[in-house]
Amino acid sequence: MSAPAPSPLAVVDAEPLPRQEEVLTEAALAFVAELHRRFTPRRDELLARRAERRAEIARTSTLDFLPETAAIRADDSWRVAPAPAALNDRRVEITGPTDRKMTINALNSGAKVWLADFEDASAPTWENVVLGQVNLIDAYTRKIDFTDPRSGKSYALKPADELATVVMRPRGWHLEERHLTFDGRPVPGALVDFGLYFFHNAQRLIDLGKGPYFYLPKTESHLEARLWNDIFVFAQDHVGIPQGTVRATVLIETITAAYEMEEILYELRDHAAGLNAGRWDYLFSIVKNFRDGGAKFVLPDRNAVTMTAPFMRAYTELLVRTCHKRGAHAIGGMAAFIPSRKDAEVNKVAFEKVKADKDREAGDGFDGSWVAHPDLVPIAMASFDAVLGNRPNQKDRLREDVSVAPGDLIAIDSLDAKPTYDGLRNAVQVGVRYIEAWLRGLGAVAIFNLMEDAATAEISRSQIWQWINAGVVFENGEKATPELARKVAAEELAAIRAEIGEEAFAAGKWQQAHDLLLHVSLDADYADFLTLPAYEQLVG
Repeated sequence: MSAPAPSPLAVVDAEPLPRQEEVLTEAALAFVAELHRRFTPRRDELLARRAERRAEIARTSTLDFLPETAAIRADDSWRVAPAPAALNDRRVEITGPTDRKMTINALNSGAKVWLADFEDASAPTWENVVLGQVNLIDAYTRKIDFTDPRSGKSYALKPADELATVVMRPRGWHLEERHLTFDGRPVPGALVDFGLYFFHNAQRLIDLGKGPYFYLPKTESHLEARLWNDIFVFAQDHVGIPQGTVRATVLIETITAAYEMEEILYELRDHAAGLNAGRWDYLFSIVKNFRDGGAKFVLPDRNAVTMTAPFMRAYTELLVRTCHKRGAHAIGGMAAFIPSRKDAEVNKVAFEKVKADKDREAGDGFDGSWVAHPDLVPIAMASFDAVLGNRPNQKDRLREDVSVAPGDLIAIDSLDAKPTYDGLRNAVQVGVRYIEAWLRGLGAVAIFNLMEDAATAEISRSQIWQWINAGVVFENGEKATPELARKVAAEELAAIRAEIGEEAFAAGKWQQAHDLLLHVSLDADYADFLTLPAYEQLVG
């Protein structure tokens, strides 16, 4: 067999990493280059289409189910492919980045699935991108262990039949990977993450009785799902595995995708595994798309928008009905609580809230749900066990009682809650703390006993932006203005300096995070994604 031709990809501005040659092989890079050559032009067209659709929403302040795809929705005959055995029972899924310790803990957690995250829970430093791939390869070959340098505690994998099934999440379509270029142009991060993982692990996973499974983030239309489907078809042919081996679960975390759920499943029907109901990114998408829509689209404090809000109920119940009508899994949202090692009362209250949330999801017909911490796995498991028993899912529960009109999904003004001054302060606090950690290369961060990721920062800065541009007056009589946001941000920065001390403050990226949050919160030209200007400042 002849050696593969040298890859046209170049690795640029990247310090050499230990074992990178195991991931960045000539054959793997040639595969990524071919993905880029074939599919990036369509990706570029679809990003342009997003902007066109946003402009249309700005003009009309409404959305509707697509008339041109009505026949797909009306056709009751089609179903997605049956779930493979490894993805048939998904009652609890744990999420997290692919660092070495998390890889072991997530696989050992007792959850049915681990969402191995190269997206919102991972800051895309070159080290995180490449070594995350190394860690997954090591996990599948059982060559992974970890000793915590601080505690001395050692971590190792449990027996294979006790490990979670991995569903890997690549970056969204909007992000580039600046360290891999083709003719001087960065390759989309989604193709880098997907390509390297698929090339190295597809056959290895089949040999383990599983397969290359993916979560697809920030999808905005069925045409974007069609692009992914074409990528899967090409990739499976390229490495010589059967069509339909790949399975994808799509996060319905944009408001436009909520109007195209059936069409998204249809485009991916040979590769579809289900849909997931995200929360913070979904709310961020509503703010982004309807930011010109006036007072009726102004969201209250993020913590006041629970999944029981009428427009969120419409979204989640429509998702369950859509999935089960088409034979797909419906996966619920995140329980982000991080247990406190010091405060049992905080844990007690939070665990009760998690239980109520998971009881509601299981009762609504979801087939599974997400948690962010291993301690929450048993709580979520009990909620779904109580409804499912020994059944792997409840896809037979069709929820034909659910009827959602187009306006129900954007009835933001059905909420009684209003923005508050404390909500503004919390958005600034969480935004600064998260961005500071992200700029240091951390994508999943515990803040105030919650596991936060990039979606958190997006909704935080979007709410600040929206409240200022809508001229919101808080309950204390203060009006949301750029000046008020700067005042609150300065106070929070001073409070953080006092809390952690001068030395730790100077060693961090606090001023940089403060400045970036204010930039994306106050700029009249609303940035599509916070991570775009943040990536320009990310070192590594």
